[in-house]
Amino acid sequence: MSPVPQVSPHHPSASYARATIAWALIQSQPRLESVFDAAAQDSSASGQCVQCRGSKLLCGKTRCPIMVKWDFLMKTQPLIDSFNIDGSSPPGVFVGRFGYPKVYVGPLVPPFHADTAILDMPEQWLSRSIEDIVSFRSQLVRGMHRVHVMDVENGGRIVDLTRELALSTMVTDVEVEFTKRPFGRIVLDDETQPFGPSAPIKTMDLSSYKVDAKLDKAYSDTDLKAVPAVLGLYREGIPVSKIQRAFSVGAFGLEDNRKFVPTRWSITAVDDTIGKNLREKVKRFPLINEYRVYESIGYDDRFLVVMMPHSWMYELIEAWYPGTIWNPTGQQTWLINSHEYYGGRTTYADIGGCYYAARLAVAEKLESERRQAATVILRETHPGYIMPIGVWNVRENVRRALRAEPTNCSRLNEVFGHLSTRLDIPMSRYIKRSEILRYALHQRTVDDFIGC
Repeated sequence: MSPVPQVSPHHPSASYARATIAWALIQSQPRLESVFDAAAQDSSASGQCVQCRGSKLLCGKTRCPIMVKWDFLMKTQPLIDSFNIDGSSPPGVFVGRFGYPKVYVGPLVPPFHADTAILDMPEQWLSRSIEDIVSFRSQLVRGMHRVHVMDVENGGRIVDLTRELALSTMVTDVEVEFTKRPFGRIVLDDETQPFGPSAPIKTMDLSSYKVDAKLDKAYSDTDLKAVPAVLGLYREGIPVSKIQRAFSVGAFGLEDNRKFVPTRWSITAVDDTIGKNLREKVKRFPLINEYRVYESIGYDDRFLVVMMPHSWMYELIEAWYPGTIWNPTGQQTWLINSHEYYGGRTTYADIGGCYYAARLAVAEKLESERRQAATVILRETHPGYIMPIGVWNVRENVRRALRAEPTNCSRLNEVFGHLSTRLDIPMSRYIKRSEILRYALHQRTVDDFIGC
């Protein structure tokens, strides 16, 4: 059994005890095969779950059996025995997607006062364990207020305060009165960060908050379209997670076009917008001079980033081992990939939001060097990756890999030789699956053959 996370000195002991008990429950559960019916096991064994990840319902069921299992495991008692919360928001907000175009919006608030900034800053999470992340995110109670996505400016006081919170530059004291006690589960998702139980909001107040001047300037400019607003904030150094948060509450765009964007969608929209802009800049730069291999390992998740001296191309290949979250009952490792050539994509990537998160990191690195390359990311996910924690994990792991010194190679066969020492799956499987690696093999120059 994995060790239970240590008690936070700022967290009420009773609330934290429930979280640690829930974690212990997860660690002691029987194998997933015992709770899935035959159809669900067939979907897992065929690799369908790796492609679906709970969002497309390819198995034909009305709810994802894997996520139903996690919902059951993460059930909790009320985290506070009260209709009120008074605590320090990181700041954090959440916009749901179910019921669209009428969705639930509201704050994420822990039932205590402290410096909680880390709770909603995924750029700083790589040094934490999965247990830590789920533990401190489970402290965030979600307030829910139903509103039409177009009612950004006319949704009432709760909507206005939720937007102010999203634009805040610092930890913000929030008081919330609910119509019932917060109750439910720790929400886990492959696209968004985890968070705790929820309850409908009756009233809400903020105190001691300061709006970020750069975010506020973009919000106040009702003649500025959303894309230039996002790109401008990124160039000014605003963290991607903060831009995504503001984007979700309809803070950007022409006045009549502003709307709430579900958090899950806003994350990918911002990653895609910034990544595409950087990609077009990268296309104007000269090629790198060598083959490079970068590496990052975290959460039993291994990332190998291969850059090749070719014009812009990009591919993400993921390998999900048996016993991982999206391959729980399978007997073999399943590979899935999405790619783009020089002209980019015209359809949404099958692999999901992680494709755009990783592409942003790649384009960011190349733009900073004023160089161009074809890039293939090989991700091997092993059984230690036990639950979905959001696409931030992919973006930040690739960023970390690209900050490190690469292994340089002069020929493609040297790259494959090095990769074979760093990955468990034979390179022949990756090459067979990959569009970009096979393209590079077929387009080798005369120099590539020297010494082969």
